[in-house]
Amino acid sequence: MPIINLKVSGKENSALAKELAKEISSITKDVLNKKPEVTVVTVSFVPDELWFVNSASLAELKTNSFHLDIKISDSTNLKSDKASYIAAIHNSLSSHLGIIHPVSYTAINEMKADAYGYEGLTIEYKYINNQKK
Repeated sequence: MPIINLKVSGKENSALAKELAKEISSITKDVLNKKPEVTVVTVSFVPDELWFVNSASLAELKTNSFHLDIKISDSTNLKSDKASYIAAIHNSLSSHLGIIHPVSYTAINEMKADAYGYEGLTIEYKYINNQKK
């Protein structure tokens, strides 16, 4: 059920995108206990000269950056889980991308179960329906 959008600085690289998607899916499973079969990862690349921190481009700063945005169901993880996830993502992407600017973000968006879903059904409906089994 998580959808993850990752923006990475640099030139488009499909091999790197696949590697990052695999790594992020694994971390999401291991740390947040999310099912890989319903985890979606999209990866997009932003050229260094079009990514700015305090009005200076990453090309000028000679560094890399990322922004990971994940949507998960509300109240399914503890604060400690989320803190561990943010640290694990940062460490993993640092090892894959090289020198990372400190202003590289991971955002965990918790969606209300009645306002989020897939297969045309809300997460809340799926949860209630699974309890009956």
